[in-house]
Amino acid sequence: MVTSSRTARPRPWRSASAIPVRDAREWQPERLTVSRRIPLAKPGPSVPWGDFQPKAYAGEVVPFRVTSFREGHDRIGVQVRLTSPSGDVSLHRLRALEDGFDTWRTEVVLLEEGVWTFRFESFADEFATWEHAADLKIAAGVDAAVMRELGALLFERSATEKSRPAAERKGLTTAAATLMDPSVSDAEALVVVRDPAIAAYFHARPAMALTTVGDELELLVERERAGSGAWYEFFPRSEGARRLKDGRIKSGSFRTAARRLPAVAAMGFDVLYLPPIHPIGRINRKGRNNTLDPGPADPGSPWAIGAAEGGHDAVHPDLGSLADFRAFVRAARAEGIEVALDFALQAAPDHPWVAEHPEWFTTLPDGTIAYAENPPKKYQDIYPINFDNDPAGIYAEALRVVRHWIAQGVRIFRVDNPHTKPLQFWEWLIAAVNAEHPDVVFLAEAFTRPAPLQSLAGAGFQQSYTYFTWRNTKLELEEFLTGLATETDDFVRPNLFVNTPDILTEYLQFGGRPAYVIRAAIAATAAPVYGVYAGYELFENVARPGSEENIDNEKYEYKVRDWEGAEARGDSLAPFLTRLNEIRRAHPALGQLRNLSIHWSDDDAILVYVKHLDAALSPTGRSDTIIVVVNTDPHSVRQTMVHLDTRLWGVEPGDPYDVEDLVTGAQWTWSDHNFVMLDAFTEPVHILHVKESR
Repeated sequence: MVTSSRTARPRPWRSASAIPVRDAREWQPERLTVSRRIPLAKPGPSVPWGDFQPKAYAGEVVPFRVTSFREGHDRIGVQVRLTSPSGDVSLHRLRALEDGFDTWRTEVVLLEEGVWTFRFESFADEFATWEHAADLKIAAGVDAAVMRELGALLFERSATEKSRPAAERKGLTTAAATLMDPSVSDAEALVVVRDPAIAAYFHARPAMALTTVGDELELLVERERAGSGAWYEFFPRSEGARRLKDGRIKSGSFRTAARRLPAVAAMGFDVLYLPPIHPIGRINRKGRNNTLDPGPADPGSPWAIGAAEGGHDAVHPDLGSLADFRAFVRAARAEGIEVALDFALQAAPDHPWVAEHPEWFTTLPDGTIAYAENPPKKYQDIYPINFDNDPAGIYAEALRVVRHWIAQGVRIFRVDNPHTKPLQFWEWLIAAVNAEHPDVVFLAEAFTRPAPLQSLAGAGFQQSYTYFTWRNTKLELEEFLTGLATETDDFVRPNLFVNTPDILTEYLQFGGRPAYVIRAAIAATAAPVYGVYAGYELFENVARPGSEENIDNEKYEYKVRDWEGAEARGDSLAPFLTRLNEIRRAHPALGQLRNLSIHWSDDDAILVYVKHLDAALSPTGRSDTIIVVVNTDPHSVRQTMVHLDTRLWGVEPGDPYDVEDLVTGAQWTWSDHNFVMLDAFTEPVHILHVKESR
């Protein structure tokens, strides 16, 4: 029976490893040595540097792990003591992994948001030590009498513990008497040694000695949307934009963009990301395709923030008023969609900040202000912030702006280029915001080196863009996805955007419709968070020569798209995206990051991975297993053998089980070795649900 310190309300955790709570034995020898009696090392979840907190999201399966061992051959046990933000205490036994590195692990689903504390406890497991020795020696006829007496003494002592239920104490007393009965043969005594009921007694309430208590550690659990969701990006000025008789395009507004919300919701997206919605600078404004000679009707880049109409706290007049924006947020919420707003700390040359706070920018020797550069890209229409001149003023203004948009109903911010600002600033800002509003989520658009990307995640960013768009081959994806699931999973939550206004990779430029299907399928199934930028459904794949950007880039102009016509003609990927999001919502295994495991194929283009969730950890109470087999070459038909370690979901190698392709509805009987043929042009991916074992 599982107990906790508080049983009058639902437990804030779910785990099959939970055991009755017992006070830790706090005695420890004088600290004359670094090591403890039964050492505990490499605890996790953890962040590999600094004092950053590891994190999880509500409903996530969190692996707790530690390295522990003792001298000789006696057995040990390891448990983790969890304390929820509301004070609920629970104990969870760890199991030893067969990895040869003395690693112990258990998984717990954390349901309550806030800061949890946890500490590992190791102990000499007297029952496990006796059971192992008794099983060997009594069976071999070596010291059988001694082993039987030692077991009886252990059972009798344990039967006096009042924390054990009466039936359990009675069972232990009976077992002790059986072991000491001279009329009971050694073969019959072995039945007691191997009795699973007695093993269960001592698993729940171990006979402990030499207890070692580890340090108390922290884990931040945030709301579910911090780690799970399907994102869609569109420019509100393009939604509802229309071409006038003179050829100019009239901007869309929040009111016209709201008409697109039901279609976004129907596709199954639950977060809508808007690029900056503020006034756009006129000085050095960019024209079509990033040219330096804009026409009078060119709207400019939304990231060139600020003009005479206002700065970061204002709304572009073409989009409407602040009240119109609040109405748009409410309309989205009514469709089950949260609005994410871009937060770009930079300014157009005519932003009010430039006149009011010139010290916030870098002034060159000739008296001009330095514009932004990311060689070979140049952004003459943007001035970057210099955080060294007036950090107090910049910090205060950034916090004011974020608070302003929170007051308008925004709870998610996509942060532009955070790696170009001090790490310390983000750590401060996110902590300050989350102290007031724990539900606010920040996504880092950090396409940068691993160290700064991971540091930003450790410093507080709830989500992060990744290198996913540039990982396209089977080998690249195997390495990349394994790293996300097992190496940085304690603090980096990857948001696998398939494309952005700035990123149109060669894979999408030249892979045609198959490339778009393949990338969406991997993004939607490999991680709990993924995203799509509008136009992906229409296979917009023509690049500006010499770049990874779409030609006629929406950053610099309006886009008038015929969504309904494309769907009517069958030229839209929207139905496939809709199906992917339906699959994600129906299968809780796809809502987890850390449960991805790579499996094998004989073809260098066929990627195979599995997402499995045990019944004890699933919100449905049923296990869930998804097998993804995908042809990563969008130009070919591939056929090969796929090899699976079916023990992962409880099927012995060679045994049959039934699978259903959740995209096509086809059903097959599979085993651990299976033939597949994937035609990139018609069916490049299988998303298989393991229905049942035979």
